[in-house]
Amino acid sequence: MTDESKTAETPAEEEAGESKPVDEPAEAEVEAEEKTVSPDEVVEPEFSLTGSLPQPRIKILAILAGSVLALDVLTKVLSVAFLEGADPIKLFGGVLYLTFVRNPGAAFGMAEGMTWILALIALGVAGFILWISRNLRSQPWAVGLGLVLGGAVGNLADRLFREPGPMRGHVVDFLSLFDAYGRVWPVFNVADMAIVCGGATIIVLALMQHDYDGTIHKTPPAPVESESQPEPK
Repeated sequence: MTDESKTAETPAEEEAGESKPVDEPAEAEVEAEEKTVSPDEVVEPEFSLTGSLPQPRIKILAILAGSVLALDVLTKVLSVAFLEGADPIKLFGGVLYLTFVRNPGAAFGMAEGMTWILALIALGVAGFILWISRNLRSQPWAVGLGLVLGGAVGNLADRLFREPGPMRGHVVDFLSLFDAYGRVWPVFNVADMAIVCGGATIIVLALMQHDYDGTIHKTPPAPVESESQPEPK
C-alpha cells in the first residue's frame, strides 16, 4: 500500500471517527428537553369529578337543624309551663314581649283551619331538603337549609303532637315585637325565626348564583367593541 493511499484513507477515517460523537450530545439534549418541562408549558390536569369538588356539608346541616329543633322544643315547653294563662312579660323597654298564643294557622294569621295542609307542606319541605342534601357541598347553603329544616320540623312537631290532634295541632308562639298581643307584628317562635333567616340566606345565595352543590356560575364579561377610528380626509 502506498503512502498516498494511506493519506487518502486517513482523512476519511478521521471524518468518520469525528462524526460519531456529534450525534450523542444531540440525542442527550433531546432527552433532556423531553424530561425538562418549562413552567410556562405546564398542562393543567383535566377536570376531576371527585377530586375538584368540595367536601359534603351534611354534617353542618344536621348539627344546625338539630340545634334549632332542640332550642325550639325547649322554649315551647317552657312557654307552656310558665306563660300559658299568665300576663305578658315586658323586655327591653317594650321592644319584645313574652306572651303565649296557640296558632292554628300560618304566620300573619293566614290559613286558619288548614293545619293539615300546612303539615303536609312542612313534610314536603323537610323531605326535599333531605333529598338534595346528598349533593350539598356549599357551607352557606348548609347553614340556610339547616335553619329552614330545623324550623320546619319544629313547627311540624306541634301540628303532629299538640292539641287538638294529629295533623291539626296548634303551634305554640310566645315572642311578640312592640306589643304584648301581636298587634304590631304577629307572635312567633324560634322555629319561625330560623325559617325566615334560612330563607333569606338561600335567596341571597341564589341571587349570587351560588348553587348548593358548590358550583358558582359566573356571567362572562361582555365583549369590548373596538373604537372606530375616523377615516383620513
